[in-house]
Amino acid sequence: MGKRGFEIIKKYEGKGINLPKRATKHAAGYDFKAACDVEIPSIWFTDIKTDLSAFKKLAIANQKEGLVKPVLVPTGIKAYMGENEYLEIANRSSNSLKRFLLLANGVGIVDSDYYNNPDNEGHIMLQFLNFGFCPVIIKKGERIGQGIFHTFLKTNQDVEGCKRTSGFGSTGER
Repeated sequence: MGKRGFEIIKKYEGKGINLPKRATKHAAGYDFKAACDVEIPSIWFTDIKTDLSAFKKLAIANQKEGLVKPVLVPTGIKAYMGENEYLEIANRSSNSLKRFLLLANGVGIVDSDYYNNPDNEGHIMLQFLNFGFCPVIIKKGERIGQGIFHTFLKTNQDVEGCKRTSGFGSTGER
């Protein structure tokens, strides 16, 4: 294994998944593709009237019921990198403009110790919200985001945190 790169996770081996690659010679980001077909439902509902107070009530009720949630789109990919590096996952610029898809977390950060974690092998997934009025179908093999490797600096007072024990969203204190 080299200093940084991508691998296919075991669950998706032999299923036609390709490693991310840059689209052009000067592209900074590696294009990530969907590993399967996924439907991203609209955050809106067709029965909403123009009365904004009714909309606010509906939105609050749906949030309480957990209906307005991001949808995880699997890539079948994991990334390895150096200890002081991370992989930034960003939305494709066309997703918002043409398909009304936003990355729910704005930008994803894949830490070096996410690779081969015991929960999900380091599977990189993108979480989307659809702010359009119709569901969006993402097809297997469609480009859905891009990843850019970065190095980072630590403060003089840096204190090492705990060891990662699980996968997606597992490092934060609540």
